[in-house]
Amino acid sequence: MENKLKVGTIFSGIGAAEFALKRLNIPHEIEFACDNGEIDYVIPESEVEEKIATLKTVEEKKAFLSSVMPKKTNFVKQSYLANYDLKEENFYFNVRHFDGTPYRDKIDLFIGGSPCQSFTLLGYQKGLEEARGTLFYEFARLVDEIQPKVFIYENVQGLVKHDQGKTWEVVQRVFNSLGYTLYHDIVDAVEHGIPQKRRRIFVIGFKNKPCSEFKFPEKKKLNFTMQDFLLENTKEGNFIADGENIKIKKEKSVVPDKYFLSERILPGIMCEGTGGFSMKPEIDLKIARPLMSTMHKMHRAGEDNYVTTNGKIRRLAPRECLRLMGFTDDFKIAVSDTQMYRQAGNSVVVDVLMGLIKEIKRSMGW
Repeated sequence: MENKLKVGTIFSGIGAAEFALKRLNIPHEIEFACDNGEIDYVIPESEVEEKIATLKTVEEKKAFLSSVMPKKTNFVKQSYLANYDLKEENFYFNVRHFDGTPYRDKIDLFIGGSPCQSFTLLGYQKGLEEARGTLFYEFARLVDEIQPKVFIYENVQGLVKHDQGKTWEVVQRVFNSLGYTLYHDIVDAVEHGIPQKRRRIFVIGFKNKPCSEFKFPEKKKLNFTMQDFLLENTKEGNFIADGENIKIKKEKSVVPDKYFLSERILPGIMCEGTGGFSMKPEIDLKIARPLMSTMHKMHRAGEDNYVTTNGKIRRLAPRECLRLMGFTDDFKIAVSDTQMYRQAGNSVVVDVLMGLIKEIKRSMGW
């Protein structure tokens, strides 16, 4: 492209899409990002809604929202701004109050994946209002306001079967009402070069018919196991990008003691389950289970990822979790371990987005 790709994201997290563009070496400018970091305004949201309804201009709304920002640190924002070139004023706090109209017809690629919450509120009418009250509505509303050339929407694969498929029907109808040409598929990270079983539904929308038919990326051969991503085998700084691919320089390092499990909690981690819930404990998997945002807490070895290092069982370190999400070691960790676990678990796999963006670029003739 002669000009840089104009990009905007919501539910931005640690910027998987932005990191994908970086690894693809596609010239781009981030116009905005939005994520509240799972914290709230200093006043009830109902009062925020009432006040905003009385304000007429974007400037008035931004000034008011700034005045009710929480005093707590937005750790997601802290991670994001440490890694991407974006003015702080263009990092928005709450998607429900983000006005997309100033960006209308100015965004090439709009990306987001609303948390799978409130879908039971979805109705069965027609058009955009059908999704009101859900965070999915906010994504669809912003597509309508911004009119990006292309959007990528991501969610858990369970969205397709939620409420016996009725929710997915509504999602499709809402997107169709916006006038976009749509493509959707379920994509697994393990089929795109990352040793983690992580299946997600992706919807790709084109405002105008693309130059050539969009196709979801072909599956890639898996050349790594989770053990290749571990610090004892690949020390910090040796997990790098080689063009579009990941390159690993094998070199051993010492894993900090804090990641090892004590003898006191080990029996609980390795138990099969209680209360009618049973899952066989398995550790040292070659392909990781889906990373969770609650990795900072202890779970059974039948649902979380544990490995053996020097004969002792440990949890994954935050850097290893980032690697399993496709973030090379130049991603700066600017928050505590607890926050980094949460942010990595909430992210989208970078390599999957790379494949999608490459196909979008091809079909658009960019």
